[in-house]
Amino acid sequence: MNKKVLTFSFATLLALVVTSCGTKVAPVSERIAKIWTASSVKENSVEVYKLGGNSNTKPGYATYKLDLSTPPTVILREVDGGTYTGKYSISGDTKLSITGLIPEPTGTGGTLDFTITSIGDTELVLTANQSYPKTGNTKNVYTLASAN
Repeated sequence: MNKKVLTFSFATLLALVVTSCGTKVAPVSERIAKIWTASSVKENSVEVYKLGGNSNTKPGYATYKLDLSTPPTVILREVDGGTYTGKYSISGDTKLSITGLIPEPTGTGGTLDFTITSIGDTELVLTANQSYPKTGNTKNVYTLASAN
């Protein structure tokens, strides 16, 4: 009987150790806290910028930067070269809200909302939840890259 109890206890302990050693995924709020640059941008489903592309219709995205590295502060460098500072928050792991942008990008009320379509270690895809006056009222999808 003692041998059965000892064997069962050992098997249970081994199973506990094996299952507790799984890879832990950091929360979105930590994974997003990086400096992101544009690798591809679509406006109304039309790709207008691709990193290294020869026929970019909006080459200004080469300087686009979304700096989320110091939460909750955001620094946004836009397609036109303008730089804006504000705050950001994550809701439910799928929504990125940028608020209080100064100076206020034309027609935005200082707020930009995105759906986090996907996030990886070096890639973030954001889909704008509203049309963006700065790009001609287009609905944009940003595929961003991080060197981290």
